[in-house]
Amino acid sequence: MPTVEQHAPGSFCLVELATSDQDAAKQFYSQLFAWSVVDHPMDHGGLYTMFQTGGRDAASAYTMSREMEGIPPHWDLYISVENADGAASRARELGGQVLAQPFDVMQYGRMAVLRDPTGAAFRIWQPKQSIGIGVAGVPGTLCWADLNSPDRPRAKQFYESLFGWTVTAGDKDPSEYMHIQNGRQYIGGMLPKQHQPPNAPPHWLPYFLVEDVDASARKAESLGGKTLMPPAAIPDGGRFAVLADRQGAVFAIFRAAPRG
Repeated sequence: MPTVEQHAPGSFCLVELATSDQDAAKQFYSQLFAWSVVDHPMDHGGLYTMFQTGGRDAASAYTMSREMEGIPPHWDLYISVENADGAASRARELGGQVLAQPFDVMQYGRMAVLRDPTGAAFRIWQPKQSIGIGVAGVPGTLCWADLNSPDRPRAKQFYESLFGWTVTAGDKDPSEYMHIQNGRQYIGGMLPKQHQPPNAPPHWLPYFLVEDVDASARKAESLGGKTLMPPAAIPDGGRFAVLADRQGAVFAIFRAAPRG
């Protein structure tokens, strides 16, 4: 099983579920992705859930607080940085917003909550004792993320300046989809407007690997979830679907096309 010992700055290092029903979410995802569940008591009460694959952290979850009333359940993406304070300050200079100032998460790391200039929120993580996700490349692990933004040129400028990403259109790709590259690794993309869900606010959409997209979509529905975008082929890329869990948190599933 491919283990992850560290995340390069600018890479997605954690995916975290903010939910209105943590117990229901644990039941749903443990059955859908065969995740094991490890709960940790939090200082202010409640539990913080780590979802694991093969004994390695794959994702996490917590119950939304009263202060988050009105915000629907959702998945948050964390991006690894060398210095959370410096990255938050730079994001503000580039026209982003700091929704939560950098703070320490006990001995595990330092984080901040940011919003890009086009409205999509994300989190940054400066690792200390925890790097975040510790496994990749197997079913049930984060493999990609798409940005849904109303202003892709502005988003491109922001993220390239903040994280050193390269955002480019695919070669001979008429879809206008833009690929995000961190160093030599392709990690995500930016959807063209015609492929973004109508009336949805700007957001990041995480993708999880599965062995069979169609079977996983059916499984999610049998568990009380919904299929928002039915399984479909990506030309020369694989197969994907967009789903929502029982509380409404949206995510995507993906299987790469066979090579050779």
